[in-house]
Parts: sequence; structure tokens; C-alpha cells
Amino acid sequence: MDDTERYLRLCEFISPHKRSLFERLAPLRTAHVTIVLEELHHPQNASAVLRTCDLLGVQHIHVVESRNAFTPNKEISLGSEKWLDVHRYAQEDDPLGACVERLRKEGRTLVATSPHSNAPTPGTIPLDQPIAFFFGTEMHGLSERAIDLCDSAVRIPMYGFTESYNLSVSAAIVLYTVTERLRQQGDAHLLSHAEQEALKLRWVRSMLPDADAIEARFRRER
Repeated sequence: MDDTERYLRLCEFISPHKRSLFERLAPLRTAHVTIVLEELHHPQNASAVLRTCDLLGVQHIHVVESRNAFTPNKEISLGSEKWLDVHRYAQEDDPLGACVERLRKEGRTLVATSPHSNAPTPGTIPLDQPIAFFFGTEMHGLSERAIDLCDSAVRIPMYGFTESYNLSVSAAIVLYTVTERLRQQGDAHLLSHAEQEALKLRWVRSMLPDADAIEARFRRER
């Protein structure tokens, strides 16, 4: 069975409402934009970023946790992590290096969030190539190494006395702005049909604790 057939068979075990959500939302997801979260240690911020990614259709999140474990607060994330692909880098000898290597293999431009006045803004940064935005810790921002490994930077304009936005607010501003720009350009940034089918299959599996046993039964029946 291919992904579509497995998905359709498993849909027999979920509600029509949930299936209709899968059918409506999968075509709206994107892998063109992703984010990297480096060493977050506040569960509230981690959770808020996941929720934002889900609501804006950003499917993939990369988490570097060399020192700080990524522990979202489910009361804030509201289960959004179930619908996202969260790639975690903690067991590697060099978690940040492993993350960067993977993103470069995907052909992404790596962009550090920075307050530098000469960096482009989310409204002006080029989006012609797949892109990954890096966000750092709540107190100190990105590590110097992460900044050095990135290709460029992006800044969010500020007009007040305080020196920075809250981390989750920064992520929301950047992601909202760039995803809106991409939507205005058409649908080239969206998942392919095959990617949508694979995603819907992952979603329906996440709803069924015994999905593996059900699929095994399908195979025996065939």
C-alpha cells in the first residue's frame, strides 16, 4: 500500500471532522520556511513558538538542545506539537553542527535573527530559496558560533526604549511576515502532493495508538 491507501484505510478509525481538517490543512502547509531554536530553556516560549508554527502552516521545526532540554508546556502549546515535525539535536557530538549540516543539505539559506541595523527585515529578505531562521536563548540570543554559521541576518525594526522583543514574539513576527509574502506569490512554497499525502498519514497515525497493529492487519488481509 502507498501512503494514500494507508491514509484512507486508517481514516476509517477517526471522525469525519478530523479527516476534513486533515484534508483542508495539509495543502496549506509549507516546508519552504523553517526555524531553528537554539538552547531554549523557558517552556512558555518553546510552547508559544510551536503554536505559532502550527497556526501559520510552518511544518518543520529544528531544536538544538546541547545544554537545555526542549520542554514545551502543553497547556500553552495546546497539542500543536502533534501536528508538527520537530527535529531534535541533542544526542550528537555536535548538535548545532548536525543541525546546520542537515539544513545545508536541504539547500536552505541560514538566517540569524539579529538587531543589526544593516540587516534586511522580514518584509524585505529574499525568499527565492528555502530558508531557515535561527532564534537563540531568551536572555543572550544566538551563540556566536550559530551566527557565524549563518549566511545572513534578519532584523525586526524597533521603535521603543527596550532592546529586544520577546523570543516567541520575534518568531511570530518573522514567520507571519514571510509566510504572508509567500502566499501572495502563489503556491510554489507549499508541500508537494506526495508530501501532503505522507503528512496526512503521519497525522492520522498520531491519532491512533494502535496504528501499527491496524496497518499490520491491513497487510495480512492483502
